[in-house]
Amino acid sequence: MTDTIEPAVRQADRIRDLSDDDFAARYGSDRFTASVLRNRLDYIVEHMSTGFMREAFSPIIRDWYDFACTISGPPEQGYPMAVVSNSLMVFLGTMGDAVRNTVVEYGPENLRPGDVLICNDPYRGGRHVNDVAFIRPVFHEGRIVAFVNMCAHQLDMGGTVPGGFSATKRNVYENGLVIPPMLLWSQDRPVRGTFSLIFDNTRWGSMLLPDFKSMLHQLKLGEQLVHSNIERYGLDAFLGNLTYSCDTSAERMRDAIAQVPDGDYPGSALVDADGLDDTEEYRVHVTLRKRGTEIEVDLSGTTGQARTCINCGVLDTKTAAGVALTMLLDPTVRFTSGTWRNIDVVTPAGSFVSSLPPDGGIMMFWEASGAVVSAIFDALNPVLGERGVAGDYGSTNTHNASGTRDDGTFWTSATQCGGEHGPWGATRHGDGDSYTVLFPLNNLDPATETIEHESPVVLLRKEHAIDSGGPGAFRGGAANLKDTLWLTAAEQYLSPFRTKEPSGVGANGGRPGPNGAMWLFPQADGAGTTMLGTEPEVYRDSVPVAGVLDPEAKHLDPEHGRYHYFASQNVWRTAPNTVLRCLTNGGGGWGDPLTRDPEAVLHDVRNEYVSIEGAARDYGVVVVGDPHHDPEGLRIDAAATAQRRAK
Repeated sequence: MTDTIEPAVRQADRIRDLSDDDFAARYGSDRFTASVLRNRLDYIVEHMSTGFMREAFSPIIRDWYDFACTISGPPEQGYPMAVVSNSLMVFLGTMGDAVRNTVVEYGPENLRPGDVLICNDPYRGGRHVNDVAFIRPVFHEGRIVAFVNMCAHQLDMGGTVPGGFSATKRNVYENGLVIPPMLLWSQDRPVRGTFSLIFDNTRWGSMLLPDFKSMLHQLKLGEQLVHSNIERYGLDAFLGNLTYSCDTSAERMRDAIAQVPDGDYPGSALVDADGLDDTEEYRVHVTLRKRGTEIEVDLSGTTGQARTCINCGVLDTKTAAGVALTMLLDPTVRFTSGTWRNIDVVTPAGSFVSSLPPDGGIMMFWEASGAVVSAIFDALNPVLGERGVAGDYGSTNTHNASGTRDDGTFWTSATQCGGEHGPWGATRHGDGDSYTVLFPLNNLDPATETIEHESPVVLLRKEHAIDSGGPGAFRGGAANLKDTLWLTAAEQYLSPFRTKEPSGVGANGGRPGPNGAMWLFPQADGAGTTMLGTEPEVYRDSVPVAGVLDPEAKHLDPEHGRYHYFASQNVWRTAPNTVLRCLTNGGGGWGDPLTRDPEAVLHDVRNEYVSIEGAARDYGVVVVGDPHHDPEGLRIDAAATAQRRAK
C-alpha cells in the first residue's frame, strides 16, 4: 500500500538539484512562489479548523479536537492528500484514502458545485462509524481541481451503546449506523433523506445538527480560499503545489529510511484481550524489511481479527506505520500522501489489524493501530541506538458512561474521565512529557470545569504518579492518576487494553515504564465521601476493573499478581458516589539510568516524580531529607551515591 501518484522525484533527481526551469516545469511556479503557496494552503485548513472549534457544540469536538481538515488533489492526480491541519493523526493518515475511495465509488462525474459527499464506513475510509468524512469538490472552469475535506467525530451514531465507546460490541450491526458514499448537501441544498437517515439513528441530534451546519460553512470557506489562490497564482501553480507538497514529504521520508541499516527487524506488541472474555490475547507481529530507501512493514503472524470491536482496518494500520516511522526517523516530515511513497504495508486480510465485516467489528480502532506503532518501535529501537524513542502509555483506557439525573434528564460522558491522556517516552533530547496523548493521536484535554458542568461528576484527583516514569539517563514521562466521583447511578464502559506488558518500552538501555490499572471504589450507604489515599492498603476495599494486581490486597503486583479482565462485566453499573480510579502506564526511559545526572534525580525527588527509595533503587542516587515537609532541604549524599553506583 503506497502513495497513489507517480513519483516525480527520483533518488538522483532531488528537488533542490532541479534547475529553475525544471522546477517551474514540474511544479508550475518558481521556488519562492511554491513556498508561499504551500503556506497559504496550510492557512486554509487551519482557518477551517479554528472556525469549527469556535462554533462546535459537541464536547468531543470542542474540547477534544476530535476532527481534521485536509485538501486533496483532483482525480487525474490520483487524489493526493497534500495539505493537512494540525490535528488528529488517526484522521489525517486515513483521509487521503477515504476521499479517494468515497469519490471513486460515488463517481466524480456525478458531483456538482456545492455538493457535500459523506461516508463513515471504516472499511472504505478507516476509523470508526462515529468519524464521518465530509468531502466538497472544488470546481474551476467546469472541472474538479481539488477537494476540501473534514472528518469529525460525532458524539453518537446509534448502535447498542450510547456514544459508541465500548469494546463489548460483537459486529458492525451493534456498532451503529454505516453510511456509504452519499450526498448530504446537493448544490448547497440539504438532502432530506440523508439527514433523516442520520437523525433517525442518533441519540444526540441536537448536538450534531449545528455541527453539521458549521462544517458546511468551513467547507465553503475552504473552497473560497482555494479559489482565491487559484485566481492569484494560477491553476498550474496550485495543482503543481499539491504535487510539490507530496514530493517534499516523500523525499524527506526516503532520506530518513536510508539512514536505517539494511536488514530484517522483528517486533511485537500485546493487547490484553477483547470484550468477550480473557481467554485470547491479541499480539501484533511486525517484520520490517529495509532495503536501500524502501521499507516493508509486514504484519504477517498477527492474531486474527478479534471477536469484538477492538479491531482496526488496514487503512488505520497504514496510518500507524506512517506515524511510527515519522516519529522514529524524522519528525519533521510533513504528513501527506507522499509520506508512504517508500513504505509498503503487508497484512493478511482478516487479522486484528486488517479486520473484515461483518464480524470483524471496528470501534476502538486506535488501540489496535497504537499496538502497531508500539510493535514498530519495538522492532526499530534496538537498531537506532541513541536515536531510539521510548514507548508511550499505550492505551487511552477509554471511559464512556451514561445515566439519568435526579430531574430525569439523560446525560453521557465520553473519553473524559478514564486514562485518555498520559505520558510519552524519553528521547536523547530529554525526559518524556508526562501528560499528552498516544503517539497516533493529537488532541486536547477537556477542562475540568467543562467536564463537571456537563456530567454529574467531580474530578477529585488528576496528578502524576510517583515512580511511574521508566528509569533512564532521561526519564520516561510519569503515569497519570485520576480519581472521579460519580454523583448519580451510572452505566460505565471501561476499556484499559494494555495492562499485561509494558507499553512504555525503554530505548538505548532505558527501562520500561510500569503498567497501570483501573479500580472502582463503591461508597457504603450513608458514608460520607472522602479523598482516597494512594497507599497500597486503600485498594483492599476496591472492585478491580483491570490490571495485574495482588490477589488479596488488590494493589499493583506485576510479578506475582493476577490479571483482571476489563470486560468481566460488560457494563459496570455503579451506585451514586462511586469513585473511579484510573492509573495509566508509564513512559519508557532512554539510556542507562545510572548515568542520569544526580541533580536531575534530586529535582525529580523534590517534585515527587521519584521517591527517595526510587532514586536509590533505580538511579543509584542517595537523597537525604524530607520531600514532603522540607523539599528545598533535600540534598545528595555524594559519597553514598558514588559507592552505590559503583556496585
